[in-house]
Amino acid sequence: MAKSSTAFVCQSCGNTTSKWAGKCEACGGWNTITEEGGAPPIGSGASKRLKGRRFPLEDLKTEDAPPARRITGVAEFDRVCGGGLVPGSALLVGGDPGIGKSTLILQSLGEYAKRGGHAVYISGEEALAQVRMRGARMDLANSPLALGAATNVEDILATLESGKPPGIVAIDSIQTLWTGALDAAPGTIAQVRTASFDLVRYAKSSGAALLLVGHVTKEGQIAGPKAVEHLVDAVLYFEGERGHHFRILRAVKNRFGPTDEIGVFEMTGKGLAEVANPSALFLGDRTSAAPGTAVFAGLEGTRPLLCEIQALVSPTAFGTPRRAVVGWDTGRLAMILAVLDARAGVGIGGSDVYLNVAGGLKIGEPGADLASAAALISSFGGTPLPRDSVFFGEISLSGDIRPVPQAEARLKEAAKLGFKTAFVPTGTRADNAGLALVEMADVVELLRFAPAPRASKPAKFAP
Repeated sequence: MAKSSTAFVCQSCGNTTSKWAGKCEACGGWNTITEEGGAPPIGSGASKRLKGRRFPLEDLKTEDAPPARRITGVAEFDRVCGGGLVPGSALLVGGDPGIGKSTLILQSLGEYAKRGGHAVYISGEEALAQVRMRGARMDLANSPLALGAATNVEDILATLESGKPPGIVAIDSIQTLWTGALDAAPGTIAQVRTASFDLVRYAKSSGAALLLVGHVTKEGQIAGPKAVEHLVDAVLYFEGERGHHFRILRAVKNRFGPTDEIGVFEMTGKGLAEVANPSALFLGDRTSAAPGTAVFAGLEGTRPLLCEIQALVSPTAFGTPRRAVVGWDTGRLAMILAVLDARAGVGIGGSDVYLNVAGGLKIGEPGADLASAAALISSFGGTPLPRDSVFFGEISLSGDIRPVPQAEARLKEAAKLGFKTAFVPTGTRADNAGLALVEMADVVELLRFAPAPRASKPAKFAP
């Protein structure tokens, strides 16, 4: 008698087991394992290898011209995609609930249809009346965008294949789709994986650009199996803080463009407005001369971006000093504090430290070390930093300030916004940047511009 092909799959991480358990051993989630029908396990002897068909192997030489990208008209969205959507590509857009994923996709497809393109928007969560109301609010009522409301994959594919292949197809969202080939409920691992595969296969064969909207889990990851992220050509995250009016579209995977590219939008009553100069948005009105603020000349993908780093150092009221960080890595802050104490003898480690990146931006590059250290020393010593100055540089554990890539692009962006001085690592060169460069070799040199009380002499090394 043949063994049953039933498997137990975790709906959080996709791990497959042979029996049910209350806790998933892979991700640690409770009550996430459900029973699903699947194929017989590999090596069980239930299936035999079929005879394959030979195919020719070719070399890397090519004379094919790159495909013409499909420009939606939303410049920030096209920028993150690498200059537009590639025909036959598949993109996965994820983000927190209510962040504006559906608004972004509807606005991009509406603008593309206005420019004469053929776009189809399939909604699996909202009725067509709700989609039309949102489109009217964004002044897209007259856009020739084709709308549909369906959740069955077979119905969607039959509709798309019945006419001319569209230029762009959007599915909102992939977690709501289901296929009759499986008995599992919509949203399960098997359904999401199968529906995504069928839609991606249609996009590759027809040449339509496919946009999939995906939910995220409480950990911030796109819900569903990782196989979905491997199936698509690009993965975009739409992120932002609910207390701020701007949103950031970030590319974490892109086969047709640079990764870590960002697009900045501002949420308004009429949808998402593009931000042409995000540096001015994150800097805001810098009229205060209070100590503890430093401007960081950063880089997000290929775009230079300036933002303000704010620090507050105060005496601790408890035995253990408190550390609070918003927009930066907590471990990175602990390392900078240790370097300032050990190499510069500042003695800041026994105080409460609060660090914030203004505007809600999240910084991940180590080039922000110098700006953060300058803001901390300025707040600790009560001395404001020089006005109209920017900082960038990586701090090593020895206290040395190391160079960062694309310094010239950072300096040109700072000069464009009116900054006069840049504190940079030693050896930084930038022709015609328009700024006065102050080269710094180690963190001790920061004390010349923002004196701080010295708790002890810094450690010295024998030559």
